[in-house]
Amino acid sequence: MLACCAWPLAGSAAGDGLQARKPNVIFILTDDLGYSDLSCYGAKKVKTPHLDKMAQMGMRFTDFHTGANICSPSRAAFLTGAYPQRAGTYMGINYTRMPHWFLGLNPEEITIAEQFKSVGYKTFMIGKWHLGTQAMFHPKKHGFDSYYGLPCNYSKRLDARFWDEDEVLFDDAPLDRLTELYTARAVKVIKENKEEPFFLYLAHNYPHTPYKAGAKWRGSSKDGMRGDVMQELDWGIGEVIHALEEAGISDNTLVIFSSDNGPVSPKYSAPYRGTKYTTLEGGHRVPLILCWPGKVPAKVSDTPVVAMDLFPTLTELMGASMPSDRVYDGVTLTPLFRNEPIARSSSAPFFYYNAGSLQAVRMGQWKLHLPRTLDSLPFWEKTKAFGALQSPMLVDLKQPQSETSRKSVNMPEVRKTLIEEAMKMRAELGDYLQRGSGQRPTGSSIPGVPIVSHGKDWELLVDEETRNMVADLKEKHGVLESLGRGDVPGNENQSNAGRTTGGAGGKKWRKNKK
Repeated sequence: MLACCAWPLAGSAAGDGLQARKPNVIFILTDDLGYSDLSCYGAKKVKTPHLDKMAQMGMRFTDFHTGANICSPSRAAFLTGAYPQRAGTYMGINYTRMPHWFLGLNPEEITIAEQFKSVGYKTFMIGKWHLGTQAMFHPKKHGFDSYYGLPCNYSKRLDARFWDEDEVLFDDAPLDRLTELYTARAVKVIKENKEEPFFLYLAHNYPHTPYKAGAKWRGSSKDGMRGDVMQELDWGIGEVIHALEEAGISDNTLVIFSSDNGPVSPKYSAPYRGTKYTTLEGGHRVPLILCWPGKVPAKVSDTPVVAMDLFPTLTELMGASMPSDRVYDGVTLTPLFRNEPIARSSSAPFFYYNAGSLQAVRMGQWKLHLPRTLDSLPFWEKTKAFGALQSPMLVDLKQPQSETSRKSVNMPEVRKTLIEEAMKMRAELGDYLQRGSGQRPTGSSIPGVPIVSHGKDWELLVDEETRNMVADLKEKHGVLESLGRGDVPGNENQSNAGRTTGGAGGKKWRKNKK
């Protein structure tokens, strides 16, 4: 368990004066943005002056890793402070997937928004949620006072509705206005809440496909429509910063910028190999910028940090306590604000899961890719380079291109240590078709249905009666009942109630929250 003391809000890094009020926090999360997508991280075909200025004024991290390589689990890691496997949300949640359409972030998980609310903050969410479409998984059930946006990936065939609170604002979300709409609502939140502490989670859908830049941005970059979208995103972030300055609260607001996972194309993850969907570096290593004038020093940091660190960091900044009834996988980053080391060693292990499969483990400069089979790969893993790896492969991350070779570094003791760490984590957080002792249940609107992390295992591992029941409910309810219009009713007489398959889930899990 992690403990958390109150961050000394008295004064700046220089120790001057007292804070009149708790700091505001704006967490800006992009979708499928890679390590080299910003000018300050090496981009050549797009210009991101506002993000570059944020990086110049604040702390830019070169060794930041997300908790997963796809949308839903990576967002769960940010919001809960736990590996997605621990929080029960490690699969890609999508209405099209029969084993997953009824799943979401368990309502009993404590999100960072709930932490903020517990100490008197107003909490706002704008943008992409992607942690369940049933009403029980709505952002407002997870600590947000307000919701505005396109909750999942855009799909005109399935669901393209854009929501303003509990009402549909657009039946067909205007892709060329998404950034404009999100930015305008963010500015509105800032203007209307400048007198009291607030937390704003601004989760852009872009540059995930499909995307369209606004009319005045088309042709503005040297990288086609995607580049235009990137430059419009940067403009929107500039508008948010400007709104903070106009409201007179920029010096009392921490702005965080990052991405949920790596990009689709490897050219945006350079110099690292790989993309989203993989446990190569390009799938997990993305930008992270923290900007808070006078509180966060202006510097480039090579300290290894992970998505799960935001929960304890923000908990400390808001003056709350870490919940004591569950395990967390991050540490507070506030010592870095004082130019001190964080509590976690730079050689502490980090585990690269792909859905329910542990595929790699890192300690310091060393990363060990673990043996795996093609059967264990989730359907989204297109890169089969390591799909039939028969023995562990050790690479040196000090060499960014080390994962392009199949040659293993000859360091027997390092290899042995990493294998031991992997075995311990498998026991705790599971592996393919193996439940771990430390996994919390997955949220499900149909209690008792087995949790299957891979769609290809659905018919193999779930009996026909249960599959037919889930399919019938999907046809009757499904996405039409999403976001505030009622949950799918559970079947109390399921013969397989309480079973779990290949991951956390099964029985209803209830625990009183404060």
